[in-house]
Amino acid sequence: MFKILRPALVVLLLLAGVTGLLYPLVVTGLAQLFFPRQANGSMIERGGVVQGSEWIGQPFSDPRYFWGRPSATGPFAYNAAASSGSNLGPSNPALEQAVKERVQALQAADPGNTQPVPVDLVTASASGLDPHISVAAALYQAGRVARLRGLSEAQVLDLVAQYTSGRQLGFLGEPRVNVLLLNLALDGLQ
Repeated sequence: MFKILRPALVVLLLLAGVTGLLYPLVVTGLAQLFFPRQANGSMIERGGVVQGSEWIGQPFSDPRYFWGRPSATGPFAYNAAASSGSNLGPSNPALEQAVKERVQALQAADPGNTQPVPVDLVTASASGLDPHISVAAALYQAGRVARLRGLSEAQVLDLVAQYTSGRQLGFLGEPRVNVLLLNLALDGLQ
């Protein structure tokens, strides 16, 4: 019996050491060496203060800021330790109610805006951490942000264009706007 178990235990310990210790240490070391900013969360600092990560959404509710895509993470929004969607299907009454409330909040923040509300402003992403909104969602909010900040709409639209990223590799996905970077740029104007 020991003749059979010994090689199995040796292989188990060897593979556990390689895959559980050696490989993670090598990958972490290479990441820190070649990509230190990304390996440490792509944190954005202003004046020595961390404002957030470029890759994790932030909760913005002040109408002077662009609002991001809703988050379904718990126990609080944009919780990177609990990445998840709501898993509510399109016929679920709870999803319908949440979307209605989000539409009402957007309309209350900008009652004169009669444009259709972009879907990404009222539905959460699969991860609940999405830091980007569509260009349509940014354009929908541009008038409100410009008016409440005392800026011209052209200035705000220029910033939206400046912070719009194109499709990945030129053909994957849709153009998108990073909400945190855009809002920090807005704060930099004033």
